[in-house]
Amino acid sequence: MIPKKIHPSLSSQIEKTPDDLATRFSGKLLLRGEIPLDEKHFQHLVNSGLFTSKPAMQRKRFTCQCQRCGNKKRSLLANIPCPTCEKTHAYCRKCIEMGRVTECEQLYYWTGPKVAWPRHENPCTWDGSLTTEQRQAAERIITAANRQEQELLVWAVAGAGKTEMLFPGITDALQRGKRICIATPRADVVRELLPRIKEAFSTVSVQGLFSGSKDADGTAQIIISTTHQLLRYQSAFELVIIDEIDAFPFHGDTSLPYAANRAKKPGNTTIYLTATPRKNQRMLINRKKLPHVFVPIRFHRKPLPVPQFRMSFSLKKDLRNNLPPQAFIKWMEKRKNPERQLLLFVPMIALAENMREKLAELLVKEGMLTKTSVLVSVHAQDPDRENKVQLFREKKIPMLITTTILERGVTFPSVDVVVFDAGHVVFDEAALVQISGRAGRSPEDPTGEVIFFHDGKTEAMVEAVEAIVSMNKRGGFR
Repeated sequence: MIPKKIHPSLSSQIEKTPDDLATRFSGKLLLRGEIPLDEKHFQHLVNSGLFTSKPAMQRKRFTCQCQRCGNKKRSLLANIPCPTCEKTHAYCRKCIEMGRVTECEQLYYWTGPKVAWPRHENPCTWDGSLTTEQRQAAERIITAANRQEQELLVWAVAGAGKTEMLFPGITDALQRGKRICIATPRADVVRELLPRIKEAFSTVSVQGLFSGSKDADGTAQIIISTTHQLLRYQSAFELVIIDEIDAFPFHGDTSLPYAANRAKKPGNTTIYLTATPRKNQRMLINRKKLPHVFVPIRFHRKPLPVPQFRMSFSLKKDLRNNLPPQAFIKWMEKRKNPERQLLLFVPMIALAENMREKLAELLVKEGMLTKTSVLVSVHAQDPDRENKVQLFREKKIPMLITTTILERGVTFPSVDVVVFDAGHVVFDEAALVQISGRAGRSPEDPTGEVIFFHDGKTEAMVEAVEAIVSMNKRGGFR
């Protein structure tokens, strides 16, 4: 509880806003520099037991572990002279982008009054309906959360409507006064989800957290964040939903599952979402060690587009010259639906940037593009990528050249999908399946083309097609 006797300089601030302080800081794990309180106020809260601290780095014999991200790899730890105490300390290089954690610092967490999140009688304002398969998955999510199962994997094909499947579970949690986090590895997916969740739960506070986001305080009942942002949370949520668990960087970065698990209150549930579970997850499913529900069909009940392979012997030479392969021009001449927008994937950022002008000139020359049309490229390092993706979504751009940054989590209603150099190492099976899933997502246009241009089939390409064909068969298509 807030102490009755309060320092005079703090009494008006704290007596008026104890709930505000709890809402602002409850469930967070922060460095002192991340707590926007002046030193006198902050120290009083610490002395009153409202903030508790723990060492930011923990030493155990021959190891040192960062208490924010869990890193204890020696290669990701280093020493630095400390200007404060004039000693040399270890610091963590793993999570340094979120602020440097050093051995002489403390991490602070709120131990004052708990936040009583509101119970919402009818929180969901979405007026859509679920298919039979979506409803089955939604009911399984509710069961897992109510029984406080440790985890549940929702395996649903690209375009199955995973976001909508979450609505009943989120509704049930809000009716019980719970706090929810939807986390995803990539900021672009947060931007995609944020308006959809806000619209579906218009009477509930919703915030999106990613690097540079406006909602930096993270005080909403529904938080949509990148998985990196969970490094600042501890026992904050009763329901944690991790979207795209197989995606980079969540897949292969042990600090992110570590943070996601710590952000969940003990004894509660984590829901994992994916269209392409990794081999270790499939193995756990087969051994019945990972509870799961499977949705093998898209919400519009049409099959997944199966990629077509197009051989190009001059592919590498053409791409070195920042030109499309000649086979691409031939395909463009015979496109089934030239009115569709084109989403063109390339393996490298430099190629995305350098090909744009030459490709535009070539398509204008061939009469496939008007002189007034604009081609745009986008990649992870592009500061204007959010605006470019929005322009493409609004159909103001006919073609978007992109890297794997748009391989998942984004929806465009009517596109054909092309991959240049589909055999490149960056295009593994999961990436190619996800890329293929960008096509045919709308009931009005469920049959977009997916073309893999290559100079030799790879195992990943073959496995991606086999996976898509298998999903279609399990969905009742032959």
